[in-house]
Amino acid sequence: MTSRPLNDDEVLSEMNKMVAFIKQEAMEKAREIKVKADEEFAIEKAKLVKQEQQSIDAQYEKRRKGVETAQKIAQSNLTNKSRLQILHRREEQLQDLFEISRAEIAKLAEDEGRYSQFLEGAILQGYLQLLEPKVTIITREQDVKLVQKAGAASAETYTQMSGRVVIFGVQATLNSNSAGGVKLANGNKRITIDNTLDERLRLLEDKMLPEIRADLFGPNENRKFYT
Repeated sequence: MTSRPLNDDEVLSEMNKMVAFIKQEAMEKAREIKVKADEEFAIEKAKLVKQEQQSIDAQYEKRRKGVETAQKIAQSNLTNKSRLQILHRREEQLQDLFEISRAEIAKLAEDEGRYSQFLEGAILQGYLQLLEPKVTIITREQDVKLVQKAGAASAETYTQMSGRVVIFGVQATLNSNSAGGVKLANGNKRITIDNTLDERLRLLEDKMLPEIRADLFGPNENRKFYT
């Protein structure tokens, strides 16, 4: 059977079939590309969302830590400020107490009997510490007569106790505004004994300060060892 040439209608029909097939193939391919593109877009979108979420979480965590640090610093500053204010107030109270003590000590010199007794004891103590044949007694100008008398009485007691003789002189070079008392120096004045009331009070303050603090403010919670 011999084939015959296609007429125009048949050629057009075949062409339409080919076009329809190509179009169908193109549409299917387009759908595949769209599905693939949608999948890749969804994956990339999820990836970007996750990255952005991680970035936001990191920024939030950084800010949270910054706020916590700032709060801790502020709290520490407030605590330190409060502690310093308490310490300052306590120091003021101690100084007020010491001022009262200084005022009471100053009254001792106004009682001639008690003051003379103190001078004799202070001078005798100085003699015994120095053990020198010549001693200079330094006192206030207003106490010169009392010191001369107390120095002589103490010299006799010193001789009885030590078997030594001491010759003393008196100098009125101690500050007149001091609470009173005496200083004693050896012959070349290289060794000095401070038996003034101001020095006695200062030593007493230093010695009793821990006990005074405990009585006024209670035990120190930060102190672990006690002698």
